[in-house]
Amino acid sequence: MTTLPRPSDPLLPPVRDPRVRDLVLDFADTHALVADLDVPGDASMYVMSALETSRELIRHSYYRYEFATVAVTHSLFALEQVLSERLAAKEPLHVLIERATGAGIFTGGLAAELDRGRLLRDRIGQGAASSAALPPLRAVAMVRAVFDAVSLLLRPPSAAEATPADTAGAQPDGGLARLWEDHRHAPFPDGFRGVDFDGVDLVLLDADVAGLVRTELEGGLDDAGVACLWGRIADLDKTVPLINEAYCASYFTKLRTMAQMAAAPHTPTAT
Repeated sequence: MTTLPRPSDPLLPPVRDPRVRDLVLDFADTHALVADLDVPGDASMYVMSALETSRELIRHSYYRYEFATVAVTHSLFALEQVLSERLAAKEPLHVLIERATGAGIFTGGLAAELDRGRLLRDRIGQGAASSAALPPLRAVAMVRAVFDAVSLLLRPPSAAEATPADTAGAQPDGGLARLWEDHRHAPFPDGFRGVDFDGVDLVLLDADVAGLVRTELEGGLDDAGVACLWGRIADLDKTVPLINEAYCASYFTKLRTMAQMAAAPHTPTAT
């Protein structure tokens, strides 16, 4: 991990972190990175504060590179708060994201990007990643996803949107079907055929989950299928944080979201 030397005089003004030298010329240029991140005016003070702080952390990554990653993890406070209020539920963040996707509030792509932020936060909490995990431009994209999600959540519920009670029970097929169609048309990541992470072959993992999701959509999984799906979700939970290529990580994060939506109506069985 790259660290900056401790300043010899704490009264000296901050200087540019050398790790952002190719990103912007000076601090004023960082404004363009976050200029389109508008905090919703109808958000609560708590949510507005969390989002504004996240935005400023990205700008100040000019002085401290790690602030970009902290911006992503901090923005999740706002996301979790608004999700809990909209869905009237106190559940783990990944469950709330799945329920919002199933209710048609989030697209599969947005849900996958939000879950990548959530996975990063968990890895940092577990000591598996550092606060220098993200470059500022990648952090901007992930924080933008949170801003977009909060804006969607603050809109009045549509008549077609499932209620929280509905999403707690049977998962609407519409959300899963949309994710399945997206997945069918997404190319497998170049260069990752024959690659495995921690003993999990990515091609087989992809094929197994796809087959199980299709079975769920076409009539429902039996007990053996449900057990297999939960086992493959465990493999995805283990594998996704290890992938360090952007498209491949996004592909398998979306696969994980789709698998969890397919498994949601079923009670996990022992494997």
